[in-house]
Amino acid sequence: MMKENIVNAINHQIKLEEESSRLYLAMASWADANGFPGTAAFLYEHSDEERMHQFKFIKYVNERGAQALCAALEEPANEYKDLQDIFEQIYDHEQMITRSINAIYDLAFAEKDFNTCQFLQWFIMEQDEEEALFGGILDKLNLIGGAKGNLYHFDNYLAGEAAAEATAEE
Repeated sequence: MMKENIVNAINHQIKLEEESSRLYLAMASWADANGFPGTAAFLYEHSDEERMHQFKFIKYVNERGAQALCAALEEPANEYKDLQDIFEQIYDHEQMITRSINAIYDLAFAEKDFNTCQFLQWFIMEQDEEEALFGGILDKLNLIGGAKGNLYHFDNYLAGEAAAEATAEE
C-alpha cells in the first residue's frame, strides 16, 4: 500500500498531466484557427501524449491499492500572441512538470518507496526529452524570426515531426 503523502503527490501530478493535455489542445486549436496546420498536428499529438502520461499515473496508483483522483481543472488560455508565445509557454510548463516529477521522486526516495522511484524513472527520462525538444523548437523560432515565409517552413517542419511521432506510436 502506498503512503498517503505519495498518493496525494501523484494525484496532484495526475491533475498536472491533464492540464498539460488541455493546454496543448487549446494551443493546437489556436494554431489550427490561425493557419498553422503543422503546428496544430504537432500539438494535438502532444496533447494525446500528455493524456497517456496521466493514464499511466492513474493506473499505477490504482494498481498499488490506492485510488487515483480526477480533480477539477481551470480553463486553459485560448488566445496566444504568436507561435513564439505558445512555445515559450510550453517550455516553461515542461520545466514546471519536470520539477513536480522530481519532487515526487525525492518524496518517494525519502519514504523508501523504491517501487515509485522505479516507476518515475520513465517520466524523468521523458521530461529530459520534452525539455530538449521544446528548447530546440524555441531555438529554431528564435533563429528564423517572425518572417511569414520562415513561419510557413517552420510549420511544415512541425507537420513532419507530428507525422514521425504518429508513425512511431503505431
